[in-house]
Amino acid sequence: METSLAGKLLVATPELTDDLFSRSVILMLQHDEETAEGVILNKPLETSVDDVLPGWQQGSSEPQRVFQGGPVQLDSAIGVVGLPGDAEEPPGVRRLFGAISLVDLDSPQEIIWPQVSALRIFAGYSGWSSEQLADERARGGWYVAESEVGDVFDADPATLWRRVLRRQGGSLAWVSTYPVDPDLN
Repeated sequence: METSLAGKLLVATPELTDDLFSRSVILMLQHDEETAEGVILNKPLETSVDDVLPGWQQGSSEPQRVFQGGPVQLDSAIGVVGLPGDAEEPPGVRRLFGAISLVDLDSPQEIIWPQVSALRIFAGYSGWSSEQLADERARGGWYVAESEVGDVFDADPATLWRRVLRRQGGSLAWVSTYPVDPDLN
């Protein structure tokens, strides 16, 4: 197996034109010899957090919307939180890497809020077998980039794809200027 991509970003190449994944930026939550799972960071839905999880809106990061995490299990919600520094995990929070943690959305909010710095709610997730993801990468569907905590809780998801590519420098920075429809260029 290739090196684990957990904690990294998958950034869709311009060749990936599928409606959901076109210009997607995916935070990889888990990647091992069998599976790879992540959430799309730049596909907010029109649904407010309180519409799905009453009471969680108050601490959610702007734009305080539910994001489509991917096409798998759209009827489930995943909570990703920022847990600063080396703070001990409060009950109901599991650190994944760095400051990024998952939160059990059935946990009492009064325990969670004082400990976390940011919250994003995702409907569903993106999932592959490890072999499937390796094949998609080999065919040129995805770039891999380092993640930053700010990417996960970005208040302007519409420009995240371009900004992540731009900060990579070199040819990837150039790709950030690729038009949505090259025929109109």
